[in-house]
Amino acid sequence: MRSSILTKYADAGPPWYTIYPAAPQFSTTVDAEACREWLTCLPAEEPISLYVHIPFCRSLCWYCGFPTGATRRDAPILDYLAVLRDEIRLVAEQAPKPLPVSDVHFGGGTPTLIGPAELLALMKLLRHRFAFRKTATIAVEIDPRTFTTEMAEALGAAGVTRASLGIQSFDPVVQKAINRVQSEAETSAATETLRHNGVSRVNFDLVYGLPNQTVQSCVQTAAAAVAMHPDRLAVFGYAHVPTSRKNQRLIDEAALPDITARAEQAEAVAETLIAAGYRQIGLDHFALPHDELALAHKAGRLRRNSLGYSADTCKTVIGCGASAIGRLGDGYVQNEVAISSYSRHIRAGRLATSKGYHLTGEDRLRSAIIERLMCDLEADVPAICAAHGFDSNPLLESAKSLAMLADDGIVDIENGCIRVRHKHRFVVRAVAAVFDAYANRSSC
Repeated sequence: MRSSILTKYADAGPPWYTIYPAAPQFSTTVDAEACREWLTCLPAEEPISLYVHIPFCRSLCWYCGFPTGATRRDAPILDYLAVLRDEIRLVAEQAPKPLPVSDVHFGGGTPTLIGPAELLALMKLLRHRFAFRKTATIAVEIDPRTFTTEMAEALGAAGVTRASLGIQSFDPVVQKAINRVQSEAETSAATETLRHNGVSRVNFDLVYGLPNQTVQSCVQTAAAAVAMHPDRLAVFGYAHVPTSRKNQRLIDEAALPDITARAEQAEAVAETLIAAGYRQIGLDHFALPHDELALAHKAGRLRRNSLGYSADTCKTVIGCGASAIGRLGDGYVQNEVAISSYSRHIRAGRLATSKGYHLTGEDRLRSAIIERLMCDLEADVPAICAAHGFDSNPLLESAKSLAMLADDGIVDIENGCIRVRHKHRFVVRAVAAVFDAYANRSSC
């Protein structure tokens, strides 16, 4: 039964639903002028989140699906930072007064490649241009292989409160197959250095479904990670899309585990982490009971955004940097992906928005249902429809595949409330796709 469910649903390839509608639905009809108008209309007292994208790494991991590039030199990074600072000023100037900030996330790439002095200068600029709340959460993604004590000291001085460390796998065979050789000692040292410098909340990223990966190696990696006591872990399934990610063409497809093996790896990691005291959250996150993600999940206020699961309740996300996605009042905006195009717009004094999406009332409704399914594994469709001013009957009647999901024992439906059975949480995306008006056209 499990194998048939996996074959029928898990390999269907729906979006990850970090945002809805997914990025393939973005259009060039939402341009820099639309972004400017949306920025000027943001409520002056409502807190926002900032996302700052640093698209550089020292070497490119073959599994990576993010828009980033490898450079051994600092010059391209410094040139990019100069443009990024100009964008921050340009974006901030659209609001009549500094917008209040409650969350900041530096993503990449490897944000900590920018150097300690540059990081401190960037944080100083952000604090000058925006009104940071005293309780603001500041998070940064880190590659332990290039992390230094000097950068840890700078992170502490900059007020960074959370760090996310990429691990993927500690199996040397797997590491070689994905071009990311990283020892447990490097990871442990980075973790301890962060904590010593006041960055007390630490996340780890693990990946299953990688070439040459086995259930045993996944469990060993999870156990080694647990020994370092991270506050939370994200356990992602590797998505092999070599047609759109050239670096993934270097991976030996014959060494990739099949869909059943992937599910066994995910389940084994989950069992290891739960046994160690972590709470399973949504599709692929695990957190200690004291972590704000676990607390948000318990309180029913867990969110799903472009970074995955989050306790951040801000309605607005301003994205800065090449390819960065923002969520403003009326929809989504995305900057130019290519650094050259992004830089050209900013240097000309223009916002770098290349495309976006204007949300309709129905989009917001479907997004709310999908978010609750992804976060809580259940959604009270009539209640959500009522909150958005819609009648639930037409929506439920048009969701033809709900009956099939119920017949297959994946969901229980009672008075319009849909609950995903815990043992089938690994196909929750297929349940969410029932309410995706673009499901047959979205791909990420």
